[in-house]
Amino acid sequence: MSEVVRVENLTKIYGRGDAQTIALVDASLTIERGELVALLGPSGSGKTTLLTSLCCINEPTRGRIELDGTLVFDDGWTGVDVRAMRREKMGVIFQAYNLIPFLTVLENVELILTLNGIDREEAQARALELLGYLEIEHRWHHYPGEISGGEQQRVAIARALANDPKVLLADEPTAALDTERGKTVMGLLRKLSREKNAAVVVVTHDVRMVEGFDRVYRIADGRIQN
Repeated sequence: MSEVVRVENLTKIYGRGDAQTIALVDASLTIERGELVALLGPSGSGKTTLLTSLCCINEPTRGRIELDGTLVFDDGWTGVDVRAMRREKMGVIFQAYNLIPFLTVLENVELILTLNGIDREEAQARALELLGYLEIEHRWHHYPGEISGGEQQRVAIARALANDPKVLLADEPTAALDTERGKTVMGLLRKLSREKNAAVVVVTHDVRMVEGFDRVYRIADGRIQN
């Protein structure tokens, strides 16, 4: 395994004066390729703030973020094209799936590939391969509103895998699922970390869902506890 994420003393403060809220305090962690890691904590603990900072969406107040050997934040953005970084090296699974409702399942996955400059024929073949890998290819021609929540989740995972990311980030991927389906999704993420050799980072509040994870970072009041 090789290190793909390094975070040092990351802090995020919202607002000023009496309205100031400290969401994250001196967070430090490392994550290796092929590793399945959980950010575990209650609502408001800072785990989603940390995740969105790793996505290069939420600008921290101070600290350092290194992704796949590239320093992207050092008490400020370093000038790296973070949009390209997200597009080429990251996959994100949103809690609400965020599938485009007027595109079919296949088109939702294809879109990421075409945005990365892959021609339509190759993008379609790659998208169908991913849908098959996640056992959802039989729904390729349906729209998101025509399939179940669990199926939408698999499409969202296929889309996140489309660019063969080095880092896969998932925000509460089991929040809308019952315990059995939630554990199925976590098992799938574990499989992806091994077979795709990706660093998989999962935000969750549910301790039942982190069985078998390689590492669990517990977060409370903006601080990593271990």
